[in-house]
Amino acid sequence: MGSQLTAPSRTSGSAITASALNLPEDIHPVNFSETQQHLEVQWSDSHKSQHPWSWLESCFDGGNVEQFGQDHPRSLWNSSIENSPPEVPFDAVMIEPNEQGMANLTRNIRVHGFSFVIGTPPTPEATEALLEKIGPIRTTHYGGFYDFIPDLALADTAYTNLALPAHTDTTYFTEPSGLQAFHLLSHSAPPNAKPTDEALGGQSLLVDGFNAATILKKEFPDAFEVLRTTRIPWHASGNKGIAIVPDQTYPVIEQDGDELAKVRWNNDDRGILDLFEADKWYSAARKWNAILRRRTNEYWFQLTPGRVVIFDNWRVLHGRAAFEGIRRICGAYSRSHSEGPKQRLSRR
Repeated sequence: MGSQLTAPSRTSGSAITASALNLPEDIHPVNFSETQQHLEVQWSDSHKSQHPWSWLESCFDGGNVEQFGQDHPRSLWNSSIENSPPEVPFDAVMIEPNEQGMANLTRNIRVHGFSFVIGTPPTPEATEALLEKIGPIRTTHYGGFYDFIPDLALADTAYTNLALPAHTDTTYFTEPSGLQAFHLLSHSAPPNAKPTDEALGGQSLLVDGFNAATILKKEFPDAFEVLRTTRIPWHASGNKGIAIVPDQTYPVIEQDGDELAKVRWNNDDRGILDLFEADKWYSAARKWNAILRRRTNEYWFQLTPGRVVIFDNWRVLHGRAAFEGIRRICGAYSRSHSEGPKQRLSRR
């Protein structure tokens, strides 16, 4: 939000928007007047502009905090987060009139990289409504909102009952999906199985990729540099008629300046490495993978109906244990975790 420019019109009582590109280069202010809401400036070409006080204050150091809020710093975590995982009630997100529940949810995702939404009605309709309130659902080759069982309807290990190691999704997109959500709607046991969660398996896994990258940089700085600088190909080609590659090769670890920005890690989606870089990359990747698999870095939990997990796919890796029976899972991807219309709320 900047200034509102108006110019005098030949039609009494009306104004037209003046293009800044058409203003003379030697334009300068000739008069100022103040109201409770804004500062009004009279310019040398006779047009006026109005500048809200809140916007003017935001132009100074620290001045934008009151208007736009302040980003909460990320908090790296390990397995100990199981003692107090971040969560918000479904009704607070969907019903609370002042949107504080949504602010708490997006803050959790900003700070920890994930959040549970508890008390969600165990239906695809309620889950989809929750995710659409956060931001637009991203349509991919899997569709938009997904609701599936392990029937291999698509050639993807997610559609099996196999164990999956910690990984990120859509590594083969130029911009991988930002947020991802899972909601277990039901889990029915196979014949003669004991009706317990332990018997059925399927525990879910989250790993803080930024924490793992920080550990890698501290313990094996050379390996960190290899995974940060070596660009490798990613691809998806398991389903008939589908072949997806990003616009260029990308490293496992991406930074924005000195800040960690993104992790791409899914060995099933990785293409062939450059022959002359393979040895050093595999050496670094083994160290990275070992850190991801440390029990102290793994957060295991059981998904249950009514408890949706939403996580930042650029930061948090996910996986699962093998399971028996039939699980029905619904959820969706969204675009960049920083583009959603609710992101500013997290700064409250």
